[in-house]
Amino acid sequence: MASTFFLLLLFFTITTTVTAQTPPAPAPSPSSATCNGVFLSYSYSSGAQIPPKLKSDPAKQPYRFKSTLSVLNNAAEELKSWRVFVGFQHDEYLVSASNAVIADGSATLPGPVGNGTVFAGFPNSDLKTAIETAGDLTQMSVQVKFLGTQFGVGSPDVPMPNNISLVNDGFICSVPTMQGIRVMEVCCMKDPNAIANVTLPDEFLPRQTGDLTIMYDVIRTYESNYWAAVTIENHNPLGRLDNWNLTWDWMRDEFIGDIKGAYPFTRDSSSCIFGPQGAFYTSMDFSNVLNCERRPTLIDLPLEMTNNTQIGNIPFCCRNGTILPPTMDPSKSKSAFQIQVYKMPPDINRSELVPPQNFKINGRLNPDYNCGPPVRVSPSESPDSGGLPGSTAVSSWQVVCNITQPKGSSPRCCVSFSAYYNESIIPCPTCACGCRNTNPGTCSEAAPALFLPSQAILVPFDNRTALATAWAHLKHRNVPSPLPCPDNCGVSINWHLLTDFRGGWSSRLTMFNWEDEAFADWFVAVEMDKSTPGFEKAYSFNGTILEVNRKNDTILMQGLPGLNYLVGEVDGANPEKDPRVPGKQQSVLSFTTKKMSGINVAGGDGFPTKVFFNGEECALPGIIPTNDSHRKKLEGVFSVVLAIIVLVLMQH
Repeated sequence: MASTFFLLLLFFTITTTVTAQTPPAPAPSPSSATCNGVFLSYSYSSGAQIPPKLKSDPAKQPYRFKSTLSVLNNAAEELKSWRVFVGFQHDEYLVSASNAVIADGSATLPGPVGNGTVFAGFPNSDLKTAIETAGDLTQMSVQVKFLGTQFGVGSPDVPMPNNISLVNDGFICSVPTMQGIRVMEVCCMKDPNAIANVTLPDEFLPRQTGDLTIMYDVIRTYESNYWAAVTIENHNPLGRLDNWNLTWDWMRDEFIGDIKGAYPFTRDSSSCIFGPQGAFYTSMDFSNVLNCERRPTLIDLPLEMTNNTQIGNIPFCCRNGTILPPTMDPSKSKSAFQIQVYKMPPDINRSELVPPQNFKINGRLNPDYNCGPPVRVSPSESPDSGGLPGSTAVSSWQVVCNITQPKGSSPRCCVSFSAYYNESIIPCPTCACGCRNTNPGTCSEAAPALFLPSQAILVPFDNRTALATAWAHLKHRNVPSPLPCPDNCGVSINWHLLTDFRGGWSSRLTMFNWEDEAFADWFVAVEMDKSTPGFEKAYSFNGTILEVNRKNDTILMQGLPGLNYLVGEVDGANPEKDPRVPGKQQSVLSFTTKKMSGINVAGGDGFPTKVFFNGEECALPGIIPTNDSHRKKLEGVFSVVLAIIVLVLMQH
């Protein structure tokens, strides 16, 4: 009897243990049964006030919260690389999210998500159908557990998002509905008007287009490590990167053993030595390991390393981090390197390959890029120089990055306007490139920039005060106190309307580099809404009309051979007295009105509506120069009329 009881107890213990280790997927909401697409649900689980206690400012009181995002595929087709937007709206600071990563690479966890963010599945990014799994919810659905902090919403109120939606291409979501106050639900269906791609095998998603793409191709794989080829390719006609920095997150304790064609910004293996990597790879000499950071930063090699057989010698490598737009030079619009990645248990086999996540790329005075998650695509094929069939990658992932303007960011270049009919220069706007580090009270961030005399444009801002204030007094203009803050831009551009005559006009464009470093292979793009078709020639630059967004309204200018360097700022002739002098290049541009009508050059058509330097859109003045001579004539006529009126009144 005792032995029978012991066996029953042992059976019950084993059953309970197995059940605890592999919990079944939670049953879907009853309303999901009516959704024949992808069903999303956001459930608030719990919350509690956390320190510090802010009785005087309840809107800033922090609260811990737990919630769950559920994604269920009820459609007839597999959902590949799912991505869901959660519209957080209470300044949420997310500490962790299970089974998902932030999709755009803009942040890592823990981090702020208060403006809403897109999550992508990781490590399992695909959801199968009920048909191919016999209704197995563990393969059809995923639950993302959120833990974080929100501000200002305490019990009994519930901090719900303002929206949840599936952002995969080809889906349309209905308006989310609330089930009580703690659950938000929505059904997303296939768009019947979406164009389906039927040319690729079902296991791969089609390759996408974007301003910039990053390919992560595994080219050789071994039991404990693999080699990947990373290729960065620019597709935007005005996009560009200088001294690019590429970062990503290792999600499974990987580390970098070796690199060819690039190098880590920091060479450090200490976290491996004192971490789980050192405990597993007991016989490895970690002094030869290049980087063990969870989020490494990789940089390009200089030109002289191009043919170095040890760390270079990779096609499209070693260009000092410069990736030009394809409109300038297609052969220089790509950068590549190869990387050896060591894996950790339980991934110690040839076939377990997991790409890094949260890609981010940026450069010096270049556009900002927002990168999506790695998406599994068909294996890349490499051409063979001998004409034979090329090699095929083991696995390939594509990351698509698009130019964006992050909230709160500022340009890094600016434009001033001037004209032959006005003695003043309208300078770059106050704080055009940001004023975050300005000491309070030393200058005004709101006051408009003071107009300048022509000789002041070559003088650094800190040395312009006397010239600008004297010019303002001379022109009877108001001088604010405190004076306006500087523009803080590394590069400024002056657009001067030079002449305006019957049949055409001319302008002069001058670039000023206020930074210490030079810009190699620079370019300037000028968008003019009406007058671009009249462009004839840039006399000191190479200028061509460029089609952007299906419009021929952009003039692309770059340096002629030998003039493609915009040098940095240098000391004046007498460094003890003279201010530093910026690097400068300029050219006259000629235009014709023969093929156009209704062009008002001085009224605005002779000035650009957008200006780009090395792909970065520059800040423009809010006004254009007015005609001083016309105003002076009006003032003279008004004075004569006033004198006549006074004489008539005196006679009466």
